[in-house]
Amino acid sequence: MAVGELDIDRLRAGYTPTRGELVRTVILMSIPMILSEISVQVISYIDAGMVGSLGPVASASVGLVNTSVWLMSGMCFCVSMGFNVQIAQLVGAGRHDEARGVLRQSMIVSLLFGLAMMAIGLAIAEPLPHWLGGAPETWAGARDYFFWFSITMPLWALNRVFAGGLQCSGDMETPSRLTIAACVLDVVFNALLIFPGIDFSLGSLAIHIPGAGLGVPGAALGTVLADTCATLGMGLALLVRSPILALKLGGSWRLRRTCLQGATKIAAPMFLERIAMNFALVVLTVFVSPLGTNALAAHSLSITAEGVCYMPGFGIAAAATTLVGQAVGADRKDIAKRFSDASLVLGMVLMGVMGVLLFIFAPAIMALLTPDETVRALGVTALRIEAFAEPLYAASIVGVGIFRGVGDTFIPSVIGLATVWIIRLPMAWFLAPRIGLAGIWLGMATELIVRGIVFLVRIRRGRWLETSVIS
Repeated sequence: MAVGELDIDRLRAGYTPTRGELVRTVILMSIPMILSEISVQVISYIDAGMVGSLGPVASASVGLVNTSVWLMSGMCFCVSMGFNVQIAQLVGAGRHDEARGVLRQSMIVSLLFGLAMMAIGLAIAEPLPHWLGGAPETWAGARDYFFWFSITMPLWALNRVFAGGLQCSGDMETPSRLTIAACVLDVVFNALLIFPGIDFSLGSLAIHIPGAGLGVPGAALGTVLADTCATLGMGLALLVRSPILALKLGGSWRLRRTCLQGATKIAAPMFLERIAMNFALVVLTVFVSPLGTNALAAHSLSITAEGVCYMPGFGIAAAATTLVGQAVGADRKDIAKRFSDASLVLGMVLMGVMGVLLFIFAPAIMALLTPDETVRALGVTALRIEAFAEPLYAASIVGVGIFRGVGDTFIPSVIGLATVWIIRLPMAWFLAPRIGLAGIWLGMATELIVRGIVFLVRIRRGRWLETSVIS
């Protein structure tokens, strides 16, 4: 099976690719995911701008529960990743029947987990804005946004299974295209659901398209509809059309202990990290809330704005997981190390360039997201602080993808938790009352720089290559 321009069968047989082939493969595998991640972020700019046009209260309502939304979706990702790493290594080893068996088990476990997340989300939607310390005027919007997001949890869990299965089998283009399509649909649905109507002119003809006028809940519903379309498309591509993982009649759906143990070994550290990390982000939101609605809105919009910088890193990390995982499955750890080095350099260079652009264009970016001058000014300061952290943030993002490829998730999780709780939160707690929102973001930037340095040291030592999740 070919990945990029390399043939995994030849790799298993002992072929050693040239440096040019390695780099070309990393780039070819990364491009679809980078474009997908960037499109997601650009569309999120548009979404944020739509909500921001309703005023700071609307932006603050979404920002208040965003960390909780990330927690729930992140946990679904962790569950699916526990199986996807096994799929990547089994594909690399040429054991396709076993890979399809892992996929079936992934679907069952992830769907059940998504249903559990939905039940929890619906149960806490009402009190959550109160718990997070939001201003009373943000409670209703935050509650409704979180409620509709929670309903999508089973769908989102399957989305992660389908997208991850395609990527780990070497197909990066299909999930990328469907994700981009979902982003476009998200904008269309949001426009129709958030606003009471859309008016535009076509020559001398004035056209009015009626909308639902739902405000903040409309943003959540628009995302629900777009994600539904993407999930159906990915399911069709993986389960019916994939040359490697399409499910065939007669395959077993029985859960197997060895597979579940392997998934738990990978997912459990990630799962605990997400809980602790997102709890830290919730604590960070609690630090921001006393600074006022404008600061909370600026914080939320700045996170959205900064996201375009690290999307290349996440795209390259996804490619690194597949390439490293398949190389390890093919018993070519020497190639896995070379894939990791090429991915790391590419990620740091791209995110370094994005950091420079973020610093220069911060005022223009914030102007796209909100008409409020106070919110804009706060956001520009936050973005320019964060711009300095982007290259080393890339080292940790891509590093996580590299380590996941071999099934090494415990130590990276410990590193991330340690730096957030020892550096980011104490600095935010100390600086926020003294210098406001800038103190929050100074703590974030410092923590990301330190985390990146630690990841670089660990990747350089190479001990992670001794890990594997298949036998």
